Amino acid sequence: MAAARVLLLLSGRPESVSFAQSVCGLLGARSGLGPWPMHCSLKQGRLVLSARPFPGASFRLPLQRPPFCPFAALDQQPWASGAELPTNRGVDLGVAVILQSSDQTVLLTRRTRTLSISPNLWVPPGGHVELDEETAYPPRLSWGLPKYHHIILYLLVISQESQQQLQARIQPNPSEVSALMWLRPDVAAAVAATEDGTETPRHLPQDLPPSVPAVELEDGGARPLALPMSTLLRTTPSTAESKERVSTGTKFALRLWLQHLGSVTALPCASGAHVDPGPAKEERNMDPLPSNQGSGK
Repeated sequence: MAAARVLLLLSGRPESVSFAQSVCGLLGARSGLGPWPMHCSLKQGRLVLSARPFPGASFRLPLQRPPFCPFAALDQQPWASGAELPTNRGVDLGVAVILQSSDQTVLLTRRTRTLSISPNLWVPPGGHVELDEETAYPPRLSWGLPKYHHIILYLLVISQESQQQLQARIQPNPSEVSALMWLRPDVAAAVAATEDGTETPRHLPQDLPPSVPAVELEDGGARPLALPMSTLLRTTPSTAESKERVSTGTKFALRLWLQHLGSVTALPCASGAHVDPGPAKEERNMDPLPSNQGSGK
């Protein structure tokens, strides 16, 4: 079994988490959507989380899970796990980068439809601490028992270059990325307001554009793509399907990015709207945004 990448301080010392356990639940999160502020340290590729301050904690960030998190559901239905869940691994760690241009737009990439895990999802660029580890999937218990469990740590990177300058230097991996786009704050706010897993209707601005410009990668080249706004406003379906949409964790990160910009009042946002998005900018213009537990995809 690989070395644990996510550790919890529950009884005075760091402990690893078994695959089927809910991190939020172990840290004392009650029912509801959160987020729940946690004390954290990140050293040598290992994330330590605690509900209380501890020596070496370097920042305090909110931890979030979607309302349909399969691991929260398994806490309520332990009989459903059985022997079908992995027993030789714990909770993995991933990092996603919210790249902000000097034009105040952020970059999202679309995972290719041929990927076996989370195909067709719009997510920030990122990866995992270990190259052979995948993302949490399926995102809902109604899709089947989860095969992957991870924490995603979102980092805000503020560039002094424009969207056009950054676009010219981006070299996406065509085996993993099929398209990319840059979101303006108003579009990001509309996307973030379509909260997954709730029945609360959202009142969206009437002046949203019918489509958002994107770049589609194909046959070694790129072509302009007008992505329908309706695609970006889709929520996670209750049954297994690979329709193109923005991931749940990405919406959470976008809400925190809007707070950073001071634009959160543009639309009524959900649970992340009044939570401290983290410490002030650190060196190299990198801010930690909140981590997202469970089905971030």
